[in-house]
Amino acid sequence: MKPVIAAAAAKRANASVMGMIIALVVSIAAFLPIVLMNPSPKTDGYRPNVNVSATAQNAAGVAGFTPVAADTGDTFRANYARWESGAGSGVPAWEVGYLTPKESFIALVQTRAANPTWLLQQTKNAPVTGTRNAGGRDWELRDSGKGEKSMVLTERGTTVILSGSATLEEFSALATAVVKSLESNPPAGAQPSTPAPTPGATVSPSAASTK
Repeated sequence: MKPVIAAAAAKRANASVMGMIIALVVSIAAFLPIVLMNPSPKTDGYRPNVNVSATAQNAAGVAGFTPVAADTGDTFRANYARWESGAGSGVPAWEVGYLTPKESFIALVQTRAANPTWLLQQTKNAPVTGTRNAGGRDWELRDSGKGEKSMVLTERGTTVILSGSATLEEFSALATAVVKSLESNPPAGAQPSTPAPTPGATVSPSAASTK
């Protein structure tokens, strides 16, 4: 047998429901103009202000060479720059991450202590598929055939590796800027010793898009 609700009780229940609905509508009406006047900012990703040149100079003392700081103007944007001590790999290296004009990514690694095992790790065991000239130098091209590729150059006492999924044209543009930076720096081991940087001085904040 269904329970019977008295008319007065039903009226009070309906009044409570209507009151809640009216209160909700009033609340939305009050906050809607504020939301419309303050739209969400249009962003295209996190773009930290990384000073690659300054970070490279800070790292030079401990690196034993002046790390490359490619002058790419406003075309490539660095989202991290750091000196890695090589505690895990045994190969200390300078690392910079670049967002390309087409929103791809290229990672730069430079070291004076490259070895075949480390080189294979950095290039993800991709086979050598040829060479590509950039900046007047013949870079070794390694291509996995799955979108990831690397360009490798040994110059002035260091090995530089560019790796990522960007187009070859973007690789060449960055590689050209890297060669110019290499040519403007003294060869590895040629510059006088400078004090080691203070902890944290050689590392710029990393963005979500890292290696």
